Amino acid sequence: MNIPHSLNLHLLRVFVTVVEQQGFSRAAETMFITQSAVSKAVRELEHQLDLPLIDRAPGGARGMRGVRLTEGGQALYEHARGIFAMERIALEDIRERVGLRKGELRIGASTTVAGYWLPVHVAGYARRHPDIRTQVMVANTAQIAQAIIDCTVDAAFVEGPVDDPRIDRRVWREEALVVIAPDDLAGSGSRLASAASLSEQTWLLREEGSGTRRVAERLLQAHGITPKHQVEIGSNEAIARAVAAGAGVAILPSVVVEDLIAMRRVRTLSLDGQAALSRRLYRLELLNRRRSPALEAFLAHLPGD
Repeated sequence: MNIPHSLNLHLLRVFVTVVEQQGFSRAAETMFITQSAVSKAVRELEHQLDLPLIDRAPGGARGMRGVRLTEGGQALYEHARGIFAMERIALEDIRERVGLRKGELRIGASTTVAGYWLPVHVAGYARRHPDIRTQVMVANTAQIAQAIIDCTVDAAFVEGPVDDPRIDRRVWREEALVVIAPDDLAGSGSRLASAASLSEQTWLLREEGSGTRRVAERLLQAHGITPKHQVEIGSNEAIARAVAAGAGVAILPSVVVEDLIAMRRVRTLSLDGQAALSRRLYRLELLNRRRSPALEAFLAHLPGD
């Protein structure tokens, strides 16, 4: 006796159709195959299971009109009904997800993107697709990149470049940056700052792994600024308010400090030979990972995609 480790679902489907259509010819018409193919499939299933399923002798066991099942056939039919009922449930679930009537969207975002650029898009998506459960994971760029690799988020938007061959990185948008200082720095003097004078200042920087930190370090290096003192703070907003309190200077996205500039609690400085500062924001996805319908719908309404 050699019972298979799995059922051949095609053969099982033919068997169920024979039972429910009460005959081989009707099953063949329903499945658009020949009657001989139906008979062959049922015989093959019986052979694989080493069990008679249909009583072909006159006066055989109980069954439906025209098709009399053996005791084993009746048992298999009941199991098969459950299997194909679960199949129908699964297909309906998939249809709802494809139709955006069910599903989940998991977006990763670094702190500035999550706080200033993404909310309006997430809110619009939630209004359009209220049945989709939407989650936003907020962390620094390095942590979000790892979440992409671990598939704990479907896509992400970050402030710093990510160099990992497993990740598909695309430019999403440009973001303006500014150098800010306490409003009383240098009194009412020039807002043009030299590398030498800025090197004397205390610089407030984000933590390692932050996209803002990486951009700030590159800009400092590009302009020959070597800070004598550095303070690490894990939030752009906290850095901005620390600058306003006189703790030092910093490079931050302009959207973070617009209100402080308007209230004249901080002032902007221009670097020698640099009219404006900016950085790129990136969209991340795992390379070759197929998008869910929920993610496709989100990206379809996103500027830059």
